[in-house]
Formats: sequence, structure tokens, C-alpha cells
Amino acid sequence: MRVLVLGSGGREHALAWRLSRDPDVKDVIAAPGNPGLASVARCASVDLLALDSVLALARETRADLTIVGPEAPLERGLADLFQRAGQPIVGPSARGAALECSKAFAKEFMERHGIPTARFRICDRIESALEAVSGREFGFPVVVKADGLAGGKGVVVARDRAEAEEAARGAMLEHRFGGAGARLVIEECLTGPEVSFFVLSDGARAIPLGAAQDHKRLMDDDQGPNTGGMGAFAPSPIAAPALQTMVMERIVQPVLDGMRAEGEPYRGFLYVSLMLTASGPKVIEFNVRFGDPEAQVVMPILKGRFARVLLAAAQGALGSESMATTSDCAVGVVLASRGYPGHVETGQAISGLDRASKLPGVLIFHAGTRRVQRRVVTAGGRVLTVVGRAPTFGSATARAYEAVRVIAFDGMQYRHDIGKKAVPA
Repeated sequence: MRVLVLGSGGREHALAWRLSRDPDVKDVIAAPGNPGLASVARCASVDLLALDSVLALARETRADLTIVGPEAPLERGLADLFQRAGQPIVGPSARGAALECSKAFAKEFMERHGIPTARFRICDRIESALEAVSGREFGFPVVVKADGLAGGKGVVVARDRAEAEEAARGAMLEHRFGGAGARLVIEECLTGPEVSFFVLSDGARAIPLGAAQDHKRLMDDDQGPNTGGMGAFAPSPIAAPALQTMVMERIVQPVLDGMRAEGEPYRGFLYVSLMLTASGPKVIEFNVRFGDPEAQVVMPILKGRFARVLLAAAQGALGSESMATTSDCAVGVVLASRGYPGHVETGQAISGLDRASKLPGVLIFHAGTRRVQRRVVTAGGRVLTVVGRAPTFGSATARAYEAVRVIAFDGMQYRHDIGKKAVPA
């Protein structure tokens, strides 16, 4: 099988790495790729938002299957185009992608189909947003979410009215998230442990791919601003089999049934971000692709014939296919540029990559890098995910941080407590 992986980040590097080790895969192409991806795939240049060019690339490379990493091409309708052309693709239609790309659509969809989530109000005007965050309806803390895509930074958990009003004005009047913040979703703040749960769907049936826990805050002990993710570990110790069965029955299957009932069968990855509240698991949000940095810790412990299962899902024919995980644990630490998650410095030379990659039980996935002559330099906010893999979380964490200490670039920042929650006190 020849597989085309679309994207240039750590998630795509992890997917391509896993597929390159699959017995059914003879060739992996990554577009546009990065220096890390180039070690496991052939890289091809393409603008992922130029949908006709992406389809032409899939045909030119004779790809048997295309896997979409980021959400933006799905929002534009890439999967719809591929399906009309008879080209197998892992990814939902544009309407299915709205589960991630519009928080308002997702909340109203969950309300229509009885899927447990936080109470909410959708606001199109600043006056209604200020009323919604006054404390009378949801109390404090209260969650203020930009409706559209904001790179993982469009959510504010406001501790009081002043902070909530500042978040609403920043989004709607100061346009901090561009058009993504023109509409807001205001919702109650759920409490409990958070879990990221991943499934693969063929439109009617879904199979679990694993559960992980990520770290969104920039600094140790969950302090500092929200980011796209500073690290993750898998499998989640709190996602017991009984919980996963409950999530499949009460959340995942109702999503699939609801999408089919509304005329848009959902095919592809579905990432369910869960809060395990006192009254049961509730959806924080959906992503319509694999998580990042969760993919970097799930892929190394996923076993089975992954490519064959992906193709079956793309063809709407999962049947009795399933996937499982190994008994190993994986801990991934994100190395970020100075300034992240705000304005970042790039172009810093990275040292120690070769040495770190040779350490036992270590994998290094490139997220924001590029090659300048013979050197790999930083090219984004999140630069690398350094993964330790071992039989226990303690040893996996130790391996990850041993490799982190070998790598260096000017302005490098990272958390020191990734994986700590997985180890019993």
C-alpha cells in the first residue's frame, strides 16, 4: 500500500513513523513534510489549502490512501473532493469537520442528539456575551470560547467577571483570534480529570485507538497561558475499559448516528476531549483529526495492521477490524521556542538531535523544524516532541527527560512535570 500523509507537524511525523513500520505499507509520502518526516517518508511540496493540487498529488503519487493531519483542509472540503473523485481518504466531510471548526455547531449538535456536555450559550453580539459572563447564569469560573479555529488558544477559563469580560471583549472587539472570535460560546466550567479519547469511524461504526492525557498550560503545575499542548502521556491510567465502553455508547455512537441522521456519515478520526465529572463523562470539545501531541504518544504503543484498518474506514467497511495497544507506556515532552504561545523566535540551530535519538527507548518527532544547509533549525512555536517509551511511566518519563537534556537551542522552553500525573504519589 502507498500512503500519503498530509501535514508538516509532530502529529504527521508520528503517523508516518507508525505507517512506515506497517507490514502492509510499501511507501509513505508526506506533504509538505519536515526534516523529521523526511527520515521516514518521501516529502512533496504542496499547499494543503489548494485542494485541487492536493488531489493531483494523490493521483500523481498513486496513493492508495490519504491521511489528513490538520483540520483546516477538512474544513475547506478536502474529503468531499476526494470522495467525489473516488480517492480513499481518512477524514470527514466539511460538515463533519464543523464538529471541531465551529464550537457553536458542535454544542448545538450535542444538544440535538443528547450527548452530555456543559451548559452553554452562543453569543453573536458583545452585549449578549457580557450578559452571559455576568455570573448570573453560569457562575465562576466560566469558560469563554471562540467559535472558530484559533490554534488551540481560543479558550479562556475566566476566574471572575472582570477576566471573563476582558476575554469576551478581546475576542469580539479586539479580534485577538481574527474571525474565529466573532462568535463566542459561553459555558459552565466543568470540573474533574481530563482525558483525550481517540476513535476511528467508517461512518456507521467506530473502533477505539487509545486514550491519553495532555498538558495544555505552558508551565509546570498547569500554570501559565493555554497552548496547543506541552506534552502528553499514554495510555491514560484513568481511562479504564468500563469508562471507554461508556464513552463509546453514550458519546461516540450518538455522534455517528446523529451525523448519519443529518445526512453526513462521519468517516475518519474523532478525538473526544472529555471531562470526567461527578455525574459522568462530558464532552469538552471534539477534534476531527488525531490530537497533537497525543499522536506522538499513542502511535508508539499502537499495535496491529494500522494501514489496513485505516483503508477499511475510508471505504466505509470497518467490519470486525480492531486495534490494540502494547503494554508499554509513552511520555512525550514538547520543546517550544522562546515566546510561545505568543510571538515566537525561529531560525535557532538545534543541537543534540542525533545523540538523543540513539538513546534507548527514545523517539523524537519534529513539529516545527526546517533544514538550512546541513543544520536543522526551529521553524515554529512547538519545535519537537521527545518521547520516552518503557514498561512503566516512571522509566518512560526518565527516558524522555534524559533525551531532553541532550537537545539544545536558544530560547528552548519545556515543562518539567510531564507524566507526573500518571505516576501514583
